[in-house]
Amino acid sequence: MTGTIRILMIDDHPMIIEGYQNTLLFSKKESQILEIDIANNCDEAISYMDKSLKNNRPYNVLFVDISLPPSKDGLMNSGEDLAIYAREVLPKSKIIILTMFDESYRIHNIIKNINPEGFLIKSDLTSSELASAFQAVLHNPPFYSGTVNSHLRKTNESDIVIDDKNRKILYLLSQGAKNKSLATHLNISVSAIEKRKKQLKEIFLIDDGQDETLINEARKKGFIL
Repeated sequence: MTGTIRILMIDDHPMIIEGYQNTLLFSKKESQILEIDIANNCDEAISYMDKSLKNNRPYNVLFVDISLPPSKDGLMNSGEDLAIYAREVLPKSKIIILTMFDESYRIHNIIKNINPEGFLIKSDLTSSELASAFQAVLHNPPFYSGTVNSHLRKTNESDIVIDDKNRKILYLLSQGAKNKSLATHLNISVSAIEKRKKQLKEIFLIDDGQDETLINEARKKGFIL
């Protein structure tokens, strides 16, 4: 893509945004003109997106941090919600997700719900990778960082199929959650949680019935990190 490229960067840490901005401006092609707007929270981001539509100047690329303060109306609780909103109102915009979260469940969830053109784990990120990701997303998406690709390889190599609720159970178990807490998080009964855990232990061939063994086996298969 050449000419003017309109970009919205969304992150609640000004120094991080400044670093992203400087990297893109330094590494852009001569034929590219970058117009960059900056939002530090969900409300500012929504305002910028709505304004871009009203002015018939939609963004070409959005950089979205997952860890964002919720919107004032409570409808947006994270960058993930914001990216889903962006998909609805700016369907032609390319979305690059940036996050510190590297758990398999989160990675899977983001790819399923948003299917971003770029997906970067901040612990993998260097200036050169950010520059490469930006150009790749413009010309030949998707671009996923090393941790995301590693997760995808592990889950693709596995012949185990697990639905979203079971993935969330595995993730929450790895964080130390108990049955009652799991039931609250997933909005299902404790007996339903117990049934799902039993199914998971059968899928992963867990003989001793221990949650810890289930977590270890799920981790080996790449379903949690």
